[in-house]
Amino acid sequence: MIAPDLQAAASAIDTARGVLAAATARLAELGDLDANQVLAYDLAHSTAAVEMSGTLLDYGTKGDTEARIACAFAADSLAALAGKVFGHEAEWGVDAGALDDARGFVGTFTSPDFLLSIDGDGPRHLDDDFEMVQDTFRRFADEQIKPHAEHVHRTNGDVPEEVISGLAELGAFGLSIPEEFGGFAAGGESDYIGMVVATEELSRGSLGIGGSLITRPEIMTRAVEKGGTQEQKEYWLPKLATTEVMCAVAVTEPDYGSDVAGIKCTATRDTLDDGTEGWRINGVKTWCTFGARADVLLLLARTDPDRSLGHKGLSMFIVPKPQGDGHGFEFTDDHGGKMEGRPIDTIGYRGMHSYEIALDNWFVPHDNLIGGDDGLGRGFYLQMEGFENGRLQTAARAVGVMQAAYEEAVQYGQDRAVFGTPVGDYQLNRAKLARMAVIIQASRQFSYAVAKMMAKGEGAMEATLVKAYVCKAAEWVTREALQIHGGYGYAEEYPVSRYWVDARVLSIFEGADETLCLKVIARRLVAGAR
Repeated sequence: MIAPDLQAAASAIDTARGVLAAATARLAELGDLDANQVLAYDLAHSTAAVEMSGTLLDYGTKGDTEARIACAFAADSLAALAGKVFGHEAEWGVDAGALDDARGFVGTFTSPDFLLSIDGDGPRHLDDDFEMVQDTFRRFADEQIKPHAEHVHRTNGDVPEEVISGLAELGAFGLSIPEEFGGFAAGGESDYIGMVVATEELSRGSLGIGGSLITRPEIMTRAVEKGGTQEQKEYWLPKLATTEVMCAVAVTEPDYGSDVAGIKCTATRDTLDDGTEGWRINGVKTWCTFGARADVLLLLARTDPDRSLGHKGLSMFIVPKPQGDGHGFEFTDDHGGKMEGRPIDTIGYRGMHSYEIALDNWFVPHDNLIGGDDGLGRGFYLQMEGFENGRLQTAARAVGVMQAAYEEAVQYGQDRAVFGTPVGDYQLNRAKLARMAVIIQASRQFSYAVAKMMAKGEGAMEATLVKAYVCKAAEWVTREALQIHGGYGYAEEYPVSRYWVDARVLSIFEGADETLCLKVIARRLVAGAR
């Protein structure tokens, strides 16, 4: 049996980092990122994988299985990097053979013999408190979410109210809300890791009716915490913690997805006849997940008509609304305003539903402008405050979906025989399952590491890296899990088909993969190089 070699892994990772540094310098030298998008994109994804490999080295010191996972993931990441660089060395700013020092490492630790020596997906090494969080939310997912998941997916139904109330009883919606406002967040890394662990387990039960439920309150909580007045914190945060108020996020517009700075939805000052000061909201928001069931929209609008200000002219509002029907809604307020919601049918991620919402003179009191007058022009920054943590949560959701798909593939491989041999005993499928296990554990451990960084006020770049890598990896893991099922995987008889279509959304929402790689990761890498 081939023994793991963490020292060789560390050396190979250093070699890879040298190549990435040269490519970053080359991209900085070229200057125009938009004219070199292919290089920028490949550099961003390669950086994510290599940095994950480096983080995993510490995990590898904790046991033999852990060391095998660390070596296999590093070798896989370097093999992918080599495939991008080969034949394009000049574009990457390196000499031919720049990765030769890592060739032997890659060959050894991507070999079938080594992959087949990996025993499962390895331990998580969580503290006892987080093991309890995992057990609690896994049990809830198994008992309360999974029984509804297939029905909701196939009928394009709604999230069952008993799931929402059950999660509220567990305190899931208060995980990120400070104790002083009725939540369970005491400050420090425990808040972030607890959220990651809970999100993974709920997503393992179902992405559509479990894993995404606590993301939107988290985004609103971060925005209110960061920029809200004391009165807004005292009013809204306790309501979020108990689900007295549930929220949806209304940022994206039909013509402005990732280009948030260009949004057209406006908020204009108005005073009612009784003297109440407020704002009239006009515009259309799209991909507003949970928009019908939500009691409020966390809405980004342009409060300064000077569009040349870009994101500096945007402000964030809490927009109350009635609960609507999952198949569309139309409301009027008491001040002549209208709101209409149209559901957007999707191939997966069903249950919460996404909507296009049109607002026509919808009135919002001035007290609902986050931060009051001090919040004017700060909406983009408050949105980013929530979305950076949302990216980490999205990675955790991806891990949960991958874990569910992996477990289904393992079980099917044991139960189904082809040509007289269990499907899971064939070398190719054993290698696939081993690689799935490696990717899942690497993704999980990097998520934990990023959670610890974010608890210190750091890790914004790493949250983007983990989101970019893990969400794309989820497509491969769920695809191969489906493939192991053969024809039954393509049928709706097994849940693996749901995992596959659910995974596909992960690289799109909370920041499309291409936008994150080109506009966030590559830009930050180049800025650091300069």
